[in-house]
Amino acid sequence: MTILQSEIAVGSEQYQQNQAALLAQIEEIRAIQNKSVEKSYAAKAKFDKRGKILPHERVRLALDADSPFIELCSLVGYNMHDDKDGSDAGGGIISGIGFVNGVRCLISASNSAIKGGTVAPMGVHKTLRLQAIAMQQKLPMLTLTESGGANLNYAAEVFTAGGTTFANQARMSAAGIPQISVVHGNATAGGAYQPGLSDYVITVRKQTEMLLAGPPLLLAATGEVATAEELGGAEMHAQVAGTAEYLAENDADGIRIARDIFKHLNWKEQTTTLKSAYQEPRYAIDELLGIIPADPKQPLNMKEVIARLVDDSDFFEFKNEYDEHTVCGWSKIGGLNIGIITNNGPITPQGAAKAAQFIQLCEQTQRPLLFLHNTTGFMVGTDAEQNGIIKHGSKLIQAVANSTVPKISIVVHGSYGAGNYAMCGRPLAPDFIFAWPNSHVAVMGSAQAGKVLRIVAEAKQKASGMEPNEQMLDFLEQSTAAKLEQQSTALANTAMLHDDGIIDPRDTRKLLIFLLQTVYEAQQRQLNSTRFGVPRF
Repeated sequence: MTILQSEIAVGSEQYQQNQAALLAQIEEIRAIQNKSVEKSYAAKAKFDKRGKILPHERVRLALDADSPFIELCSLVGYNMHDDKDGSDAGGGIISGIGFVNGVRCLISASNSAIKGGTVAPMGVHKTLRLQAIAMQQKLPMLTLTESGGANLNYAAEVFTAGGTTFANQARMSAAGIPQISVVHGNATAGGAYQPGLSDYVITVRKQTEMLLAGPPLLLAATGEVATAEELGGAEMHAQVAGTAEYLAENDADGIRIARDIFKHLNWKEQTTTLKSAYQEPRYAIDELLGIIPADPKQPLNMKEVIARLVDDSDFFEFKNEYDEHTVCGWSKIGGLNIGIITNNGPITPQGAAKAAQFIQLCEQTQRPLLFLHNTTGFMVGTDAEQNGIIKHGSKLIQAVANSTVPKISIVVHGSYGAGNYAMCGRPLAPDFIFAWPNSHVAVMGSAQAGKVLRIVAEAKQKASGMEPNEQMLDFLEQSTAAKLEQQSTALANTAMLHDDGIIDPRDTRKLLIFLLQTVYEAQQRQLNSTRFGVPRF
């Protein structure tokens, strides 16, 4: 055993300052998340009048009581397209991984309480991400749909990516991943293909309208007069067209039927075989709040973070005498083996070689990898270049990109430049990636970006025979730094789907246990694939 010893002065003035700063950032994120929830619940009276259940309540009814649920991508689209304050964030979708009748699955529910559940461009990209997770982790998918379809203000941005979601549905069915859809209301035009491509469809009496063309369009296009019920009602689809397998009496009944389908999927929970006991870390998880520097320029010893995440604070470090900036080692989290890579500074040539070798050792023994981001990027300078930083850095990125073991990333502090790639940022396709609210991800630090453009602009002025315009150069430097700082925040990155969500640092260990169990189950499960998926004849 190699037990990590903490050197943090819990309760010190610096600790309290750090704690206060991070708590303020957590509260900011929660306040923004609550705006969307509050806006949804503001429609409760309207839903009650129609005999419907609010989307958030549909999700709650579908999930097993008192079971864990990991929400995904809740702030996608924040301050983008029509969103002005976060109340429309989330892409029009409530989503996450949870348990339905004992089956670990991915849930996606149209947030029809806001703008009728219409989908903006980031909502389509969110759906693509959810489908990627379902396919990679072999998770059945439950969709609770009621949507006006694409937000027509952004139809051109939605159309092509929207078609990819349908292709993914066909591939999921063929791969042997069940898809269950409850059509709680409107599913028109392209939106009708989402349930149509599912393996099980449940319609709701007097609520479902699943059709390619509504009465007005039908009349305009063909002159035919028909009611919405005749064209796409629940009874028609269950009794005449055969599109639906089940007919529900109301929202709750539709969800009950969906839960019954999960009961009969023969989809056994693989993690029930995990019986290993484990010890909690020797240091309180809450102490993470005081460890993270309030000033992002201040250094952070990531072993202090590891000590509060891993079982018994036991961390067996790899090559601990060779390059102190890149830290690698083995631990267990929730009784499951894992290899950890993190940073106490920039990635040097030696650190890159060390991490690449460590990844190959984990690949050899099939240990999942956990990347804890805290890097300014690859080391620069004459010494680094002459020691082959490009060569060794490229080999590290190759190792990350080509390793087949599950990879989980947590952006703890900074994650800059190609260092983000080397630490398995979003472009390197980790199985899951979450961020702390204090984190920053960008091509470089904002101050450095401002200085770079200032130097380039000043050089151009001198080359043109001009005297440097200090006022203009000051403005360029400051405005560039401010813009990049705004674009590098955790909120800005999660809005762009650069991670799967922002989390409270105190939830990190529980999240990691859940994710490790998820990837473990995916590794154990054998799917029964078919050539073309499940058709309706």
